[in-house]
Amino acid sequence: MSTIEAAQYLESAGSKTPQELIAWAVGEFGPENIVQATSLGAEDQVITDMLVKNGAPVDIFTLDTGRLPQETYAVLEETRERYGRNIGIVFPDAGAVESMVNKGGPNLFYKSTENRKLCCQIRKVEPLKKKLAGIRAWICGLRRDQSPTRTGLQAVEWDAQFSVFKISPIADWNESRVWEYIHQNGVPFNILHGQGYPSIGCACCTRAVQPGEDARAGRWWWEAPEHKECGLHPGK
Repeated sequence: MSTIEAAQYLESAGSKTPQELIAWAVGEFGPENIVQATSLGAEDQVITDMLVKNGAPVDIFTLDTGRLPQETYAVLEETRERYGRNIGIVFPDAGAVESMVNKGGPNLFYKSTENRKLCCQIRKVEPLKKKLAGIRAWICGLRRDQSPTRTGLQAVEWDAQFSVFKISPIADWNESRVWEYIHQNGVPFNILHGQGYPSIGCACCTRAVQPGEDARAGRWWWEAPEHKECGLHPGK
């Protein structure tokens, strides 16, 4: 039934602008039942700016895996100061991380795709699952042209993994449009974006991209493109 509802919601969303889609989602689900999970990357910073300007008291939070670049913490602080809004920080279970690292080593993710997915599961997926429990929808900064795994992305979808509706207001934007919005609105952004990092995750799993590579090429660069998701957006 939820996939049918998602199709109905998508039809209701129609050709709304991202700002209109956010306003529609907040009105449809209620500000207490919708959240933004931000990676603090360029796209999510755009969404945060739009949410703050919407004025609804929507919960905004980020996942701290324990392996983030210092530049990401810097933009987190800058964003809090810029908007005067708290951005919550969600951590993985310390015991689960400790057990994994003691068993596989601190850099286990380089050894196999299975190990890397396990690390993402413990550091990202499980904490997000707990955070989304009881929530009806979450807002994401995903775009269709980011990678081969996201070409089928819709503005409104049913996320079966977390049992929530997923809202992607800028699904059809390209990178140029994202940066145009950022510069026009004075949105804080991670300085690594200016150093060849269009997509930023954990420091150990992110590198700068080379000319001609897609935006996600620097994430888990040792793996095949079809594997390059952390589990938060499987198949997307």
